[in-house]
Amino acid sequence: MAEDFDLVKIMESGLEGAEYNKAKFPGLVYRIQNPKAAFLIFTSGKVVCTGSKSVENAHKAIITLANTLKDIGFDKIDLDPEVHVQNIVATADLKTNLNLNTIVMALGMENVEYEPEVFPGLVYRIDAPKLVVLIFSSGKLVIAGGKIPEDCEEGLRIISTEFDNLGLLS
Repeated sequence: MAEDFDLVKIMESGLEGAEYNKAKFPGLVYRIQNPKAAFLIFTSGKVVCTGSKSVENAHKAIITLANTLKDIGFDKIDLDPEVHVQNIVATADLKTNLNLNTIVMALGMENVEYEPEVFPGLVYRIDAPKLVVLIFSSGKLVIAGGKIPEDCEEGLRIISTEFDNLGLLS
């Protein structure tokens, strides 16, 4: 967004909800409600936007942040910053209980990690699109790593098809 952000200046501007404690975290945390998002703002001028429910809302939130920073005296802010989506996280529900031990046996260990004493979900890696899917015995999934929403949709299709072919879905 800009070069060399003075995070203390942002805090002192009275930006409501901003949190900055350099000893705990090197960036400033700022949250907005409309659209709902949280930002990690770094002295380098890099900004990470998290928590948006859609790519469109992330873009709107970033423009809102740019305007807010301009309003508090950061004159060199680009009001139409370049945005790079790095990681989309989606959830899904297969609406059936799953036996994760059976899934591990059926899929083999190539793209699967399952250590129930460490983490209650099965970790399944998909190569194309490059995704990680957390699979829980409740049938709920967390699909992470997508660059576009369609990546996550494809991940769900791959899992559903594979589980259906293995007879794991009712």
